[in-house]
Amino acid sequence: MKFNRWWGVAGVVIAVAAGALWWSQHGSEAEATYKTAKLERGPLLAAVSSSGTVNPVRQVTVGSQVSGQIKEMLVDFNSEVRQGQVIARIDPQLFTYRLNQATADLDAVRASVLNAQANVGAVSASVSRARLDADNAQRDRLRKQDLLERQFISQADFETSRNTAGTLAEALKVTLAQLEVARAQVVAAQAVVRQREAALSQARVDLEHTEIRSPVDGVVIKRSVDVGQTVAASLQAPELFVIARDLSDMQVEAAIDEADIARVRVDQKVTFTIDAFPGRSFEGRVGQIRKAAVSAQNVVTYTVVVAFANPNAAVLPGMTANVRIVTEVRDSVLKVPNAALRVRLPGIEPVDLAASAASGASAASAASAPRGEGRRPAEPGDADQKPRQRPEGGARSGARGRIHILGPDGKPHAFFVRLGVTDGLATELLIGPGTARQPDADLIKEGADVVISASKPAGAPAGAARTGPGAAPRAPF
Repeated sequence: MKFNRWWGVAGVVIAVAAGALWWSQHGSEAEATYKTAKLERGPLLAAVSSSGTVNPVRQVTVGSQVSGQIKEMLVDFNSEVRQGQVIARIDPQLFTYRLNQATADLDAVRASVLNAQANVGAVSASVSRARLDADNAQRDRLRKQDLLERQFISQADFETSRNTAGTLAEALKVTLAQLEVARAQVVAAQAVVRQREAALSQARVDLEHTEIRSPVDGVVIKRSVDVGQTVAASLQAPELFVIARDLSDMQVEAAIDEADIARVRVDQKVTFTIDAFPGRSFEGRVGQIRKAAVSAQNVVTYTVVVAFANPNAAVLPGMTANVRIVTEVRDSVLKVPNAALRVRLPGIEPVDLAASAASGASAASAASAPRGEGRRPAEPGDADQKPRQRPEGGARSGARGRIHILGPDGKPHAFFVRLGVTDGLATELLIGPGTARQPDADLIKEGADVVISASKPAGAPAGAARTGPGAAPRAPF
């Protein structure tokens, strides 16, 4: 009797241990609870977000070309100015004196020109007299040579006449050279006149530059000087004013990360908000993508200029804008919540639908291409290769992900799928033509329940379900 009792107790212990073992291996999956969401079909917008500064489309920095003390200030902040309007004056006294000095120097060199011209006239008269003397001496030499041949005069008289003729001929040459010198002096004096005229013009221009004028029509958005302040324009023009040409047309200069710049295109739609206008959204268009990279703390960004209309001039220069650039638009696609891409349920063998989706996309691309230009049938290995070229708009389509669909029996079915664009909350599912032939592929349809989180029952072994960040690779957005 006692022996049978011990056998009974041992049997009960063995049964309890076997039940506990079975519960640890199978009970957690049977009683696990899942939180699900629906696969929906609808529009999807992929966007790039950043921040930027509002600036006028055109603004001009007004400086000074001359140095001096500000004597008069005629405009202030927010003043509307017209092109050519005097907006400030520098003390003109010193420049007036320079103008007077340049005028006097010009008068002096003009008088020297007259003096040089008169000298030319005097030397010309000397040349005429020297030419007459030389001609008379030459004729006298010829007469005496004839008389010498007839032996009417002595040899000494003839040589004296010949020497006199030679001397007067050389004197004529000297006088002609003096005439050329006098003419050169006239040319030099005239050149000095032109120099003095240029100096006078420069002095006059410097005097005019003491009046600071607006180069454009616009609004003064910055004033850097005041009356009594001295400006120095030795190496570069100092900044006095900044004038915005038209505040009705503004632009946002946004810094876009290098990882997202390939998705941005000119003329894409942009929406942005400004903290000064809560609840209000502004719209614009991408007007320019500047190719000059900006590197700050090992972060490379590119400046994207967003143009927008500001008819009431409500948005002011310098405000910070939170920019959202729409890079991709899908009208009606099958969407999966991004939380579903982070779920991992062990013990479930996934069905690979990614290869079918990739093959279908390759076939569609080949069918749409012109005949003879890259058309070829899809190959089995294409699904495992990286996309050869990113589609227009820069969407990272073709990325691989895993989802879990609850079947009619309430059990999850895992699938490897191809993912398209994302808006940060949901991601596009790419369904290829060959997907329908895969096992359980009919579960992926609009309205299907996709697991977005799983909770294990009490006593379930660790690792029965993994959800949340870190459970899966980062979604393609």
